[in-house]
Amino acid sequence: MILLDLLKESSFSLRSNKSRSFLTILGIVIGIGSVIAMISVGQGVTKNIKDNIQSLGTNLLVISPGSTQGTVRGGMGSAETLTIDDAEAIADNISNIATVAPLATSKQQLVYKKENTNASIYGIDGNYLIIKNIEIETGQIIGEANVKLASKVAILGSGVKESLFGDDVDILGKKIRLGDQQFTIIGVAKEQGGSEMSSLDDSVYIPISTAQQYLTGNNSVSSINVEVTEEELMDKVETEIETLLLSRHNIVNSEEADFSIMNQGDILDTMSSVSSTLTLLLASIAGISLVVGGIGIMNMMLTVVTERTREIGLRKSLGAKNKDISGQFLVEAIILTFLGGIIGILLGILVSTLIGKFSSITTSITSWSIFLSFGISVLIGIVFGYYPAKRASRLDPIEALRYE
Repeated sequence: MILLDLLKESSFSLRSNKSRSFLTILGIVIGIGSVIAMISVGQGVTKNIKDNIQSLGTNLLVISPGSTQGTVRGGMGSAETLTIDDAEAIADNISNIATVAPLATSKQQLVYKKENTNASIYGIDGNYLIIKNIEIETGQIIGEANVKLASKVAILGSGVKESLFGDDVDILGKKIRLGDQQFTIIGVAKEQGGSEMSSLDDSVYIPISTAQQYLTGNNSVSSINVEVTEEELMDKVETEIETLLLSRHNIVNSEEADFSIMNQGDILDTMSSVSSTLTLLLASIAGISLVVGGIGIMNMMLTVVTERTREIGLRKSLGAKNKDISGQFLVEAIILTFLGGIIGILLGILVSTLIGKFSSITTSITSWSIFLSFGISVLIGIVFGYYPAKRASRLDPIEALRYE
């Protein structure tokens, strides 16, 4: 029996019981659609994480006060063990560094006339905006003169600007109250986005000297950001910075360090690994429905074999060989999964698109996930269709003709 005959016979058999064929295909459709949708969600989350981390700066080392053990004056990030002098020492003594940007942070309420909002206050110098890829939409940046004079000037994030002034309002030169001090607005940062819990647009940037004088009241910094000239030199520079700071802080044992250094590359690798595991988990959960769909195909084909026992006996008595019988039933199973795979791919793409459009979750449909899902569906047709097909081919023609 040639392939064309097999396809005709199989198609006729499947059309003869459309309802059963449809329900069997439905299991594969749901399985394939789920796999593609879940992988697209996982890939989208991975891309978002990578983009967010990379947007914080490239080749970046972040030095935070306090130890990673949380034993130094409140723990990592909340201690006051790093100063402007440490940042200047790193810039003066460590080679292969492109930029050093100290940061002093605070949380304050901003007031403009009757409007007010809470915002993260970032005390910075001119290098911070460069190292963090923060662009100014209107106005000017905080320069060296502003830092030297401890000027009371501010750059507003787009979210803060909208909360205090609304849209389409020229706010340059206007004054806002921050704590008990008045600041003049000299710029507005471009929209950066962020998570629902913490948006980069709800930030205000002021000179670091001003923040230390009027907000924190001391010379300490919340972190020191160091941009390394080349990615290959990250580990080397990190070691040199650690050695320098240990010496400056009179600490002999590195395990007792009152600071910690985070490598942006290591963070990116760790988060990528976590998100890849998440994608695999989501795909595995969705893949269970594919297995269920395969079992449904096997169950249907076994039922069909039983119903068509007399037909199988008649075919064999007319000269059909075992391979002809098994081939027909196997092709029927493959046709079911093939159709289910095509429809499932379309469903998966549609669901992924709708998720990305109507929710805050970003989805990313990849060609490999489509080919993988389709290949699995065909494989399921072969695997779960083989046993019923083999069983049909082994029926004794005489007994089959006697079957009632």
